[in-house]
Amino acid sequence: MIKQISVFLENKKGRLSEALEILHKNDINLRSLTIAETTDYGILRLIPDKPEQAAEKLKEAHFIVNKTKVLAIEVNDTPGSMLRIIKELSLANIDIEYSYCCLPVHEHKAVVILKVSDNQKAIEVLRKSSCAILIEPEAFT
Repeated sequence: MIKQISVFLENKKGRLSEALEILHKNDINLRSLTIAETTDYGILRLIPDKPEQAAEKLKEAHFIVNKTKVLAIEVNDTPGSMLRIIKELSLANIDIEYSYCCLPVHEHKAVVILKVSDNQKAIEVLRKSSCAILIEPEAFT
């Protein structure tokens, strides 16, 4: 499973820049980044090449940080590819809590990050899937 870092950011000018500057100064490279926002705060979700160090440095700078295990899959960059994966997981009663895209590992493939209700069960389904390839954590370091 992939280690994702979630950083809670107040909706204040420069707060995102501050967090990214900390990662940059510590030579931490980002493999994926997404931001979800509400009125008062945003959630910066990222997959860094050094997740433990990223979490530590952000906490030292008084950011609220949460570590989560997520799955990464590689799918064909063609219409319906994601739909087939969603159906496979749904048939196994696995809920998707959220999802976002990531930098591709191989050309003509899309990489999708999934936060699911049951990681172990999802891994079993995805390993048998003809529609997706489960990406191992080493691909992100």
